[in-house]
Amino acid sequence: GPYKIKKIDPGRSITYERYENYWAKNLPINRGKYNFNEIRFDYYRDQTVAMEAFKAGSYDFRFENQAKSWAINYSFPARKNDLVVVEEIEHEQPTGMQGFAFNTRKEIFKDRRVREALAYAFDFEWSNRNLFFGAYTRTNSYFSNSELASSGLPSEEELEILIKYKNEIPKEVLTKIYKAPLTENANNLRQNLRKARKILKEAGWVIKDGILVNKNLEQMKFEILLFNPQWERIAGPFKKNLERLGAKATIRTIIDSSQIEKRQEQFDFDMIVVAIGQSLSPGNEQKDLWSSTAANTSGSRNYMGIQSTAVDELIENIISTPNRKTLVNNTRALDRILLWGHYVIPHWHIKNFRVAYWNKFEKPKISPKYDLGLDFWWISQKKEENLEKKLTHNQSKSENSKGEGQFSSWTLFSLFIAVVGFLIIKNRKKDSA
Repeated sequence: GPYKIKKIDPGRSITYERYENYWAKNLPINRGKYNFNEIRFDYYRDQTVAMEAFKAGSYDFRFENQAKSWAINYSFPARKNDLVVVEEIEHEQPTGMQGFAFNTRKEIFKDRRVREALAYAFDFEWSNRNLFFGAYTRTNSYFSNSELASSGLPSEEELEILIKYKNEIPKEVLTKIYKAPLTENANNLRQNLRKARKILKEAGWVIKDGILVNKNLEQMKFEILLFNPQWERIAGPFKKNLERLGAKATIRTIIDSSQIEKRQEQFDFDMIVVAIGQSLSPGNEQKDLWSSTAANTSGSRNYMGIQSTAVDELIENIISTPNRKTLVNNTRALDRILLWGHYVIPHWHIKNFRVAYWNKFEKPKISPKYDLGLDFWWISQKKEENLEKKLTHNQSKSENSKGEGQFSSWTLFSLFIAVVGFLIIKNRKKDSA
């Protein structure tokens, strides 16, 4: 690459410097790229410390991946004075699927209707409004934010692919538009829970004394396995809504990565949070995600245990596709089958890069579709000089204000001493009198 390591400060930072005679510098593909002579990456264990360091100017650029931080932590003086730029840059990068995944190897989740019903208990809109400051969009595809995502009803090309599996796949795949349940207000949630109860009843689960039981009078019980305590604020409200259905969900958080990995590899869970990334060119990795072989292979990423002839054949179609159009149609067909299989309760995604940087950078007017394109940015000498002037001016102003404050405080203190001294002298005169 165009950079080499210049310095390493273990646990703190790594610095790269640009090769002066990089062999590919003049290739057309690199025109306008790699404009920084030196790049330093700083590492922080604590995000609060990292944020304060940025505000103090200890580093120049940061990504923000927390909605709460984005909403409340960027109103500091430097931003208000245009010394720091805060912006969202839209992209078309595939965002995949994140959600609560059902382990269909477990008897409780083998029935597709049960999985469909429980999805109505997840109130995404409440979480987005109260926890995420309205930052996210509900996910309705395993290939979200890309041309590979299914939308609307199946096209003629998709129907041609899907029709051969009509006796195996859910009929909704061919006739309905998939959309995760909405809960815009409390009434919607009540309606959703009523729908859930109806579907559960069709699947053989009924309410007895406020408890959701099957034909053997066994209560619906399962564990939601989490790997980070931060997920508890999302899983908690979901658990409460499940309780309203009469189901008993237990939240268990395991912080030890080796333990969580072992349980995932052995499919030792009822429900977990999954984040399944995708590219614009799906291929062999789809086998590890959805194939029947992977469902029975420890350590695969087919966490849900999907076993479907239709899915297996579509994966092979995707791998051996002769052109882009066929790839897109087969991927969309696969997407529809996965969605209507209700293997996951979809969460959310964001279609923007959230970035903040000190106001000395320039970038092309048109950003890359699938990347931030930081390699194309450069430092404007004019902006950098202007930034330095403003920072110097603000520092001088702050020091003067500090000096004035100290003088004022000393003056008040002196006056206080004088008054106290006067009172003491006056009292002594009275005593002597």
